[in-house]
Amino acid sequence: MIEVKNIFKSFVHKDVLKDISIVFEQGKINLIIGESGSGKTVLTKLMVGLLPPTSGHVYYNGVDFVALAFAEKKEIRKQIGMLFQGSALFDSMTVAQNVRFPLDMFSEMSEEEKKERVEFCLKRVNLINANNLFPAEISGGMKKRVGIARAIAMNPKYLFCDEPNSGLDPRTSIVIDNLIKEITQEFNITTVVITHDMNSVIEIGDNITFIYKGQNWWQGNKQEILKTNNKELNDFVYASDFMKKIKHSFSN
Repeated sequence: MIEVKNIFKSFVHKDVLKDISIVFEQGKINLIIGESGSGKTVLTKLMVGLLPPTSGHVYYNGVDFVALAFAEKKEIRKQIGMLFQGSALFDSMTVAQNVRFPLDMFSEMSEEEKKERVEFCLKRVNLINANNLFPAEISGGMKKRVGIARAIAMNPKYLFCDEPNSGLDPRTSIVIDNLIKEITQEFNITTVVITHDMNSVIEIGDNITFIYKGQNWWQGNKQEILKTNNKELNDFVYASDFMKKIKHSFSN
């Protein structure tokens, strides 16, 4: 479980986050949604220690991450997996080398153990016989799966996903959503996903937080989001014709 409590963040006297408090549950898909510039990315950077909060706390299973020394933060970071928006694979490395990278950096595994772990992670994301391919040789969906394999290589307790469906077609997006959900449940991970994909919200949103102008404006689940009377949230959710059709069907 991750808990952010009374988080404020300001840049040059501009308040970006204002008294944010959220609990991200273990074994659940915890989504953060909101307009561009609402503060979602800043909140995530605070949670993983890339930015310090102006005030407030971030707890990992009850441990105040903000108050830890650098070496202690490093130990918690080893338990965090990251799936970046653009996959962030190393072009000069093969698929297997990309997945192995965090193991070389942070683990004390033997060569054989690393090889077995890489094989396990690639198999878990349904990538077979792709070990020796380079990122330029695989599709966008495959790159995302390599990114997921790398994110779980260290067997993390926490998984952060930044726009995991960015640039993907609808069918591949569903595959990635289902994979993230399966891995979250299978390994009982605390998963935090930043997304603009409303299909993801409706399909896998166990817990949903809507950030509006730096504030925690609404919280609920995928059933409740379709019934809310929150004007700002409804303006965001039903901006597309696709979601308007869903709302019409739900109303009938």
